[in-house]
Amino acid sequence: MKVIVLGSGIIGTASAWFLNKSGHDVTVIERQPGAAQETSFANGCQISVSHAEPWANPAAPMKVLKWLGKEDAPLLYRFRPEWLQWRWGMHFLRECTPGRTAKNIRQIVAISEYSRQTLQALRAETGVDYDCLTSGILHFYTDKADFEESLPAAKLMRDLGCPRDSISADEVVRIEPALASIRDKIVGGDFTATDESGDVYKFTSGLAKKAEEAGVKFEFNTTVTRLLTEGTGALAKITGVEVIGPDGRHQVLHADAFVMAMGSFSVPLVKPLGIDLMIYPGKGYSATYQVTDSSAAPTVSLTDDGYKLVVSRLGDRLRVAGTCELNGYTRDLNTTRCEAITRRTQELFPGACDYENPTYWTGLRPLTPSNVPYIGKTRFSNLFLNTGHGTLGWTMGCGSGRAIADIVSGRQPEVEFAFTGMPKREPKPLHTTRIMPA
Repeated sequence: MKVIVLGSGIIGTASAWFLNKSGHDVTVIERQPGAAQETSFANGCQISVSHAEPWANPAAPMKVLKWLGKEDAPLLYRFRPEWLQWRWGMHFLRECTPGRTAKNIRQIVAISEYSRQTLQALRAETGVDYDCLTSGILHFYTDKADFEESLPAAKLMRDLGCPRDSISADEVVRIEPALASIRDKIVGGDFTATDESGDVYKFTSGLAKKAEEAGVKFEFNTTVTRLLTEGTGALAKITGVEVIGPDGRHQVLHADAFVMAMGSFSVPLVKPLGIDLMIYPGKGYSATYQVTDSSAAPTVSLTDDGYKLVVSRLGDRLRVAGTCELNGYTRDLNTTRCEAITRRTQELFPGACDYENPTYWTGLRPLTPSNVPYIGKTRFSNLFLNTGHGTLGWTMGCGSGRAIADIVSGRQPEVEFAFTGMPKREPKPLHTTRIMPA
């Protein structure tokens, strides 16, 4: 079939790769001049399977209330006269019950573990270089109550097959000596040796080049304006996608199937079709620093629980990312939030980096209230969804791309996940499933 993929972040590019591997004629439409130029550009770079708890959990409502009005809060909810934001917030609160949280964790971990195994196979197959580190992820806590709350979550992850071990403060510093300067503040941590990190932008742009060499066509500087349809009920389908090309002219591109992988921007494109995606843009921040003292900078990817920041070493750079601002589609940099990231990073790793010249960035994470993405079918026979991955687009990316290629091709994906528009199956323990290279 001829397949058009809308979007070339990690989700869209991985979808295109696996669709091509499945024998389809694939074209990717992207408004930016290259792959991974938006949400996939400068995120936290963690493949964090065993730290993939949803934002919606029983402790979240009180934390959100505590953070209201604080410009440097980890989660900043700016109330807007916008129905989607209020609906999203109500759905978020509904997902905070213990039962829903446990169910969502199982779903998130299932697709994340599948994706990590797929990434490992893809890395071996393509040889794409992306500053990959396979030294695990270390999550440290500076609040005793937060650490104690993490213990049941860590046990649940172990029950699901993820080796997430709760450890002492001394063990935290043994694993990452760069944290020695704040040893007196650390109360504990957990460590997962199987988790990874790496530059998602370098990986995605490298994979796009490999895909292009394999025959995938990338139409950059091309903006999608609307999807064209015909038929009703079971006969409804997409006939084409209207775009504005690099020359500024409108044109309609036709295909047999279409994959929506435009993150937060998927919502306004499918809404006129009667598809109501519960996705809201969460503005995430990151700062990238040049490492000036390698011995003082971390080499293990970290999560600072108290500040909701992740830290990844990318060669001679240090990437620190996190926080979330629910404030519509604006990507303006909030100086207070940027300075808070640098201030905290200096506290953690004094003298490790050039803190006078950071590179700040924001991206819009496509958040669902449950943190479970939309992957699967729609009521249109040839329109498929691969969107809503929130803060875990890199973690879930390769597996989501492989799964949607299976679905478009009429196959059942190997991973047991609640795919959109398909019969739901409860996932089995993750250690029972091993993914072989395609």
